[in-house]
Amino acid sequence: MEIRIGIVQAARELVIEIEDEQDRAAFRASLDAALGGGAKVVSVVDSKGREVVLPAEKIAYVEFGAPSGTRRLGFGG
Repeated sequence: MEIRIGIVQAARELVIEIEDEQDRAAFRASLDAALGGGAKVVSVVDSKGREVVLPAEKIAYVEFGAPSGTRRLGFGG
């Protein structure tokens, strides 16, 4: 699954690919806690094993995309 994260005052968004639904649920719980004021950072491990840690106050938006198994074709995808 592809996750796109917008960062405040950054020209490009961060795109992370995760493997399974458990990782998505864990990231969502971490995100909810951070945006609710319970934590100062949000962390997620991508499909290649890299960990990304973001400061919660710098997150502008998070977009959860389609599962990585689906392929888009064409310009309008």
